[in-house]
Amino acid sequence: MQGTRVLEVDPADPEPEVVAQAAAILRAGDVVAFPTETVYGLGANALSSEAVARIFAAKGRPSDNPLIVHIADTAQLEGLVESVPPTAERLMERCWPGPLTLVMRKGPAVPPEVTAGLDTVGIRMPDHPVALALIRAAGVPIAAPSANASGRPSPTTAEHVLEDLAGSIPAVLDGGETGVGVESTVLDMTTDPPMILRPGGLPREELEAAIGPVVLAPGVEGGTVERPRSPGMKYRHYAPQAPLILVEGPVLEMQEKIRDLAMEYAEEGKRVGILCSAESRGVYVAPVILEYGARGDLAGIASDLFGTLRAFDRHQVDVILAEGVPEEGLGLAIMNRLRRAAGGRVIRL
Repeated sequence: MQGTRVLEVDPADPEPEVVAQAAAILRAGDVVAFPTETVYGLGANALSSEAVARIFAAKGRPSDNPLIVHIADTAQLEGLVESVPPTAERLMERCWPGPLTLVMRKGPAVPPEVTAGLDTVGIRMPDHPVALALIRAAGVPIAAPSANASGRPSPTTAEHVLEDLAGSIPAVLDGGETGVGVESTVLDMTTDPPMILRPGGLPREELEAAIGPVVLAPGVEGGTVERPRSPGMKYRHYAPQAPLILVEGPVLEMQEKIRDLAMEYAEEGKRVGILCSAESRGVYVAPVILEYGARGDLAGIASDLFGTLRAFDRHQVDVILAEGVPEEGLGLAIMNRLRRAAGGRVIRL
């Protein structure tokens, strides 16, 4: 494959001629990276087994990790799902387009490669003009995980996509930086009550305000599952190159533990990076200290999280010590991503 083409596009008012170039690649059975409101996705025709296989090849993604199907209109649900439960209809009316994926019984049009052989499929309608324009121009639903090498932090800019996939994919639609910064919330509508398989850009509290109680799947708050029903459930994800150690607990205790660990690693000759809140920055001494934002601004932390994790790679640190955040609202998704990035290296105080 030749180099990856960068197709710059207006994120608010995408130029049809630019989107048409990317749509032609999809219709030809290949893959394209594109922006959504959450992160950049790596898309292929969701109705083609051969096209979907190119996603797994480009990312180095395990074949038992299902994909999410993106649509631009609820009419596209025909053939993708057996039926739409009434509760799912209420959520579609209230939350679509937006960062919510609904898992339902799959229909006959969905190839097994999309669902990793499961009898369910995750569907969402992204809230981004470029993504919606691309789906419409391609004329097919688009299967898309995040547009990064498997296991790496998800991309929130086209530059992040190119860091991982340049030369491995034909093109990326560059619509600038994404907004939400963490992937969609994945809600299983085949259980009663509905179950959050992956926390994301739509907080649990907003879901419960719309439909009543929802529960968390095993593994959401740590650990793993043998057969994932959603992306983000089984594997180490979102990880920078250096090992990340997550410290959770009361603020003062987190700070004390991270200071102690930083001293220990420094004495071993390691280059230490610290990921912390703006309020904690002055507490630490280390070669690299990066803020994820103010502790009370969870939306801001989510938006910058993956970009900040990638920044540690450029600083070439040997180990990263990260502060946890409160788990209300978007904090549940942020902590899920940090725990996955830590790969089990979590200290709870």
